[in-house]
Amino acid sequence: MFNFKCPFRNKCVSERRVVGWWTKHEGLSSRLISRASKMDDSIQPLFTFGVIADIQYADIDDGYNFTHTRKRYYRNSLQLLRRANEKWKTETVQPSFILQLGDIIDGFNKKYEASQKALDTVLTEFDRTGIAVHHVWGNHEFYNFSRQDLITSLNSQNTDFAMREDEIKQKHPDNEQSYAYHFSPAPNFRFVVLDAYDVSLIGRQENSEQYNQALKILQEHNGNYDLNQPPAYSGLEQRFVKFNGGFGQDQLEWLDRLLSLSDQKLEKVTIVSHLPIHPSSTDPVCLAWNYDDVLSILYSHKSVVCFMAGHDHDGGYHQDISGIHHLTFEGVIETRPNNDAFGTVYVYEDRMKLKGNGRVPHRSLNYE
Repeated sequence: MFNFKCPFRNKCVSERRVVGWWTKHEGLSSRLISRASKMDDSIQPLFTFGVIADIQYADIDDGYNFTHTRKRYYRNSLQLLRRANEKWKTETVQPSFILQLGDIIDGFNKKYEASQKALDTVLTEFDRTGIAVHHVWGNHEFYNFSRQDLITSLNSQNTDFAMREDEIKQKHPDNEQSYAYHFSPAPNFRFVVLDAYDVSLIGRQENSEQYNQALKILQEHNGNYDLNQPPAYSGLEQRFVKFNGGFGQDQLEWLDRLLSLSDQKLEKVTIVSHLPIHPSSTDPVCLAWNYDDVLSILYSHKSVVCFMAGHDHDGGYHQDISGIHHLTFEGVIETRPNNDAFGTVYVYEDRMKLKGNGRVPHRSLNYE
């Protein structure tokens, strides 16, 4: 979509939905899933990890989303995080790490000059688990902090098993690198954290190359005075809004090199980002600008098994034609006080099993 000159660009296969035999036999499907679940409980996983998205904590009264159509529970989001932490601490198999998929605090904190206090409050809650947390950066992180501030205060690249020998090294005019890295919690498994606001208006300084690139993209696709208003009422063009972003060329090439190494090592790779990249896994208004560039790379490799994201508070799921599972996690911020929104993923040699809580459903994710 960005018209980058990438060697993998033309390797993308056309996406299509297949309604197969399995969907015609829901009764049999349910029975088999139930039996598989019982079998999973008796098999020790290789490792487990927790997942949570869009906490958006703020010490303010409940409110509504941008369009005033969805209620948001700002203070209660901390209580839901606390319940998730308590569950993770009591798991039979202690999670090796937690994926926090972005929007850890809400943008309203900036208005009340409470950004750092809110972030410290949530990080303190995470610290009580004693479990390593990998933080993804979303739009609300950038509503509260500059990129340089986040590198100092919310940087997971220094987590014990984060691999930094192949991190992206860029020389931008603003001297701000992309926040992307990878780590391996167990042999033959790798996780990649991507920076979905690498090219954006909210995640870059105005004098940067990426900011100017983002401005050009939005001006070409969105004619509204308020760039947070979608340029269309339906369809994929809705994604061209200010609260989204894209992946820069250097980051895409780095991802391609990394996945080539994982292919050679026969690794199973899970990629995480705040923004979803598959149109069938999210509302189009939450989709990354150049989602198709990322999909092109994934389809040119055999190592990727899963892509996890947040941003769309309703969540979503799609298994694409190459077998990659696209999971969009339901947001904590729009979860009622008497409900939950988090999951624990059990990793096996041939599959991953998501045990959801509350709004997050159970899923069995077989490797294709």
